[in-house]
Amino acid sequence: MDRRHRKKLPALWLMTDERVDAAALLAAAARLPKGRGGIVFRHYRTEPAQRRALFAALRSIARRRRLMLLLAGAARDAAAWRADGAHGRDGRRTVRPLVRSRAVHDAREAVAARRAGADICFVSPLFPTRSHPGAGALGRVRFAALARQVDAPVLALGGVRGLHSVMLSMIGANGWAAIDGLTD
Repeated sequence: MDRRHRKKLPALWLMTDERVDAAALLAAAARLPKGRGGIVFRHYRTEPAQRRALFAALRSIARRRRLMLLLAGAARDAAAWRADGAHGRDGRRTVRPLVRSRAVHDAREAVAARRAGADICFVSPLFPTRSHPGAGALGRVRFAALARQVDAPVLALGGVRGLHSVMLSMIGANGWAAIDGLTD
């Protein structure tokens, strides 16, 4: 994605997760603010036909509500599935331009995201999270230090909820993403 289009990237993102019932994911997507939200569709372990059907249902909601929809995985698949972008490490070019997002958990991944020209980075985990029990959280200070190393808009992920919005801007986040924070 061309750098001049970054201002159009949403500040609120729903991350999909197999732990969450499909109906709850669809309902959460339908609640995202019209024209100002995004969805990162992961569901890596879901059976292929079921994964494609759930993606299609989310794409329908995304189109009606003018939400951005990214597919985790290969950029070629994201283009074929008519996603707005690809989430992950695949930097290969596609026929049509895609928004590219990356996960950033440490300084090494921040450098990789910068080299890859990521359009948006999900820095995580800010706080402890149910999706990764026992994983160490960055906390505010380490999150802020890592966010400064990222050369793209930063979205906070990991235990984040709407009530954190003021604090997030103070530690370098341009927005936030959640699983449980948007599906509970």
